[in-house]
Amino acid sequence: MDIMEVNDLCKTYGKGEAKVEALKHVSFTLQKGEFAAVIGESGSGKSTLLNCIGALDEPTKGKILIDGQNLFAMTEEQRTIFRRRNIGFIFQSFHLIPELDVEQNIIFPLLLDYKKPDFRKVDEILEVLGLEERRKHLPGQLSGGQQQRVAIGRALITRPKLILADEPTGNLDRKNSQDVMELLTKASGQFQQTILMITHNPNLITSVDRVMQVSDGILKDLGGNVDEKLS
Repeated sequence: MDIMEVNDLCKTYGKGEAKVEALKHVSFTLQKGEFAAVIGESGSGKSTLLNCIGALDEPTKGKILIDGQNLFAMTEEQRTIFRRRNIGFIFQSFHLIPELDVEQNIIFPLLLDYKKPDFRKVDEILEVLGLEERRKHLPGQLSGGQQQRVAIGRALITRPKLILADEPTGNLDRKNSQDVMELLTKASGQFQQTILMITHNPNLITSVDRVMQVSDGILKDLGGNVDEKLS
C-alpha cells in the first residue's frame, strides 16, 4: 500500500540569470512501513525535497499525496492541521523544549492538538527508546544521543502516516549515530512506521529498505542493496 506519492515535483528559486532549479521532475512512492533514505551532497536538493514533502515549502510544480490527500490542494490552515496530525519530524538539532521533561516533550504534539495522551503508548515508546528511567529529566540533563531519542519519541507519539528525518545523526558521535539508526529501524518494523530520512553520510544507509540519491535536483532510485552502486 502506497502511503505517499510524489509526482513530477519541481522547485525553482529566482528568475532569469539567478534562476536555480532545486528539484527537477522528481517522482517516487513510499509504502506503509518502508524505511527509505535520500542521500546527496550539500546543495543537491535533498533538503528542498524534504521541506516540500513536509509541507514546509511549496513546490513550483507537481503533486505530493500522503494517504491519498493532496497536500497543496488544501488551504494553508488545512495543511497545517494535516501536517500536525500526519507528519512527524526528527531534526538534526533536536528542537526539544528545555522547560519540559522527557515525557512532556514526547506528548507535546498531542497537547497541541488538544488530545489526551494514552500513557500506555507513552510507556511503550519510552521502553523502546530506553528512556524509562529518564522520563522526568529535562533536556539539559540528557546527552545528545538521549535528546535525539526523545525527538524520535515525539515523532512517534501521534502514530503519523510519515516521519521525516532531517540528518538525524548530524550532531551525534558514531556510537550514538548507530543507536539512533537502530531505533529508527526498530520503529519502522515494530510500529509499521513509514520513514523518509535524508543524509549526506553513506555509512548510515545499510539498514534501510531503499535508497534514493539526489544530484543536481534529479532523483535516482538505487533500490535496496546499494553498497556497490555508491562505491
